[in-house]
Amino acid sequence: MLTSNSMRWLVVFAGAAMLLSVAVACTETVEVPGETVVVEKVVTETVEVPGETVVKEVVKEVQVPGETVVVKEVVTETVEVPGETVVVEKEVVKTVEVPGETVTVEVVKEVQVPGETVVVEKEVVKTVEVPGETVVVTKEVAVPVEVVREVPGKKYVTDPTTGKVESAPEYGGTLTFPYRLKYGTADPFVTGGYAGFLINGVNESLGIGDWGLDRKEFDFRNPYVPVFAFTGSLAESWETPDPLTYIFHIRQGVNWHNKAPMNGRELTAHDVAYNWNRMLALGDFTERPEQTGSAYNLPWESIEATDKYTVVMKLTEPSVGALRTIINESLHWILPPEVIEQYGDYTDWKNVVGTGPFELTDYVEDVSITFNKNPAYWGYDEKYPENRLPYIDEIRALFMSEESTRVAALRSGKVDITAKAGVAEIKSLDVIKRLQKTNPELEANFYHQRSFQSIGLNIRNAPFDDIRVRHALQMALDLETINDTYYTGLAKWESPAWSFVKGYYTPVEEWPEELKGYYRYDPEGAEALLDAAGYERGADGVRFKVDYSHRDITDLGYAEIAVGYWADIGVNVTINIYDTATWVANTTEHNYEMTTAGMAFTDPIWSTGVYRSDNVFHRELLGGIENHPELDAAYDAFFAATTVEEQMKASREFDLAVIKQHNQIWGPLQPRFQVSQAWVEGFNGEYAMGGFQYMPILARLWIDSELKKAMGR
Repeated sequence: MLTSNSMRWLVVFAGAAMLLSVAVACTETVEVPGETVVVEKVVTETVEVPGETVVKEVVKEVQVPGETVVVKEVVTETVEVPGETVVVEKEVVKTVEVPGETVTVEVVKEVQVPGETVVVEKEVVKTVEVPGETVVVTKEVAVPVEVVREVPGKKYVTDPTTGKVESAPEYGGTLTFPYRLKYGTADPFVTGGYAGFLINGVNESLGIGDWGLDRKEFDFRNPYVPVFAFTGSLAESWETPDPLTYIFHIRQGVNWHNKAPMNGRELTAHDVAYNWNRMLALGDFTERPEQTGSAYNLPWESIEATDKYTVVMKLTEPSVGALRTIINESLHWILPPEVIEQYGDYTDWKNVVGTGPFELTDYVEDVSITFNKNPAYWGYDEKYPENRLPYIDEIRALFMSEESTRVAALRSGKVDITAKAGVAEIKSLDVIKRLQKTNPELEANFYHQRSFQSIGLNIRNAPFDDIRVRHALQMALDLETINDTYYTGLAKWESPAWSFVKGYYTPVEEWPEELKGYYRYDPEGAEALLDAAGYERGADGVRFKVDYSHRDITDLGYAEIAVGYWADIGVNVTINIYDTATWVANTTEHNYEMTTAGMAFTDPIWSTGVYRSDNVFHRELLGGIENHPELDAAYDAFFAATTVEEQMKASREFDLAVIKQHNQIWGPLQPRFQVSQAWVEGFNGEYAMGGFQYMPILARLWIDSELKKAMGR
């Protein structure tokens, strides 16, 4: 069973660390004819290690004293490593008692390694009611047990944020990841958010997620990073003396890369004010950017550098959440003013220069992007403060538009990691399972971002202008079964929400009863609604036919499953697959009937702001709602709120209004997977360190060169 924790498998090599994960599967059959209990199991498990094979055998003996059966299992596993032998011993004691009608099973596991002991204790108690004279108990238990063996002479550290033991940080090497999107230009003023994918390791923002934060407090596996999880980046600190004023103290001693026309000069508060005014069309700037972010919706009065290291931002009225918007804004990178003044914009990658851990040194469109280490970077590792960042000498991004190409590159070791930095995560659970079989040394981590399986409907035209049809399509989907079977229980399916930030959405238990019914599996009710809407079955059993515009980066498997459910109620849906550029164009131009959406955004300020912003594309994903009184009122209340409580209330009202309108068919919030090679250290599946802050994660990872070499890479 996959968990949100990384999954380690057995890797054995001479002179390097051994990291052992054992997934134990136990299947028991207990047959009780009268007073006799028979438990029989023989397990032979073969573990293949390069150059050798380890075989472990488990045999269970059964003793039947009266009505009690005790099963004792001892497994001794010997792993031979040149120069040493490691013995892992595990004892499992199981008691099966049949006093009339109850069976109890208890499991305790202990792993011992010479020189150290790791005890993993798990108790499983299962009670089975015995109808008549026969009880059959089938149980599967998968328990990852991680044992770290330190190799003499090799240095190890304990990650202070997770407690995980890993090889000590080391400098050097190349880290390679695949990317699949064409990023456009480097200027967010022109390209919008996509520019962030290209420049986020080069240019920096005022704030960034605190990499040194205990992962129990926040694990950075969610696009929404709360204010408490942020720390200073280019702004060393900030203060809010009154509800209208935000003062940022710019970090001293930060220098631009040693590249013309910046030539390594020191960053100042004037650079920060210049960029913020440019993106907000304030001060001397009158032209607005092509795309606007959340910060554009704030009631701005002015942004001014009052001295070399101080920026003062003023609003005309209080705005709840303004601080997080400012420190997390994904469009407001601090760009080099001299470059913009000299060239008129920041579009050409050759002119990219920043203050970040990497320098953009080569860009071959649709082939590769190369970043080199900034040797004079100001930052230090928050986990190991004595270490200057970054660890990696070179980052290479290889263009791989097809998932099959990315998977092959993982198998061959051509890429080190598929992460959000390249928007090239693995979206299919089936692919992950196949990777685990062929390459068990790979680590897979999953996270939830948004429901890319939700389906937008063009409500301007029939049949989706009738809300009964929209309800019916939802009621036809058995999301619980889809989650249990297709997603093996890893998806979030229970109810839709426009925001998944606690307190900002309406829990399903608070919905009106009628509304709850529209989001439950009820195919008979769906058919009745379609009949009532005038869409009765024809002679061929079909009520109507529509086209679905599927975005190629999302999981096609779910769409095919949904189409099957809709066919059962007489709705014939044809899937048409489009690349992202074509899909965006069709959506923006209202050229679709059904389309891939992206319900359940995580940031309530962004997702609510989309509704009334001029971002036609994102607003279209709401189904093209315009001038809806209930949504308008909730939107206005949200941005007029003066307290967090008021804003939460307005967000819940907005969320519920979207759900009532039912302009999207809710699909599961499916897992997306980031996969890394065994030699990539420091990574725990983190998604981002703030808005578009992906490359800063790579700046904090390192390569275990000894392990990589021992694995023949």
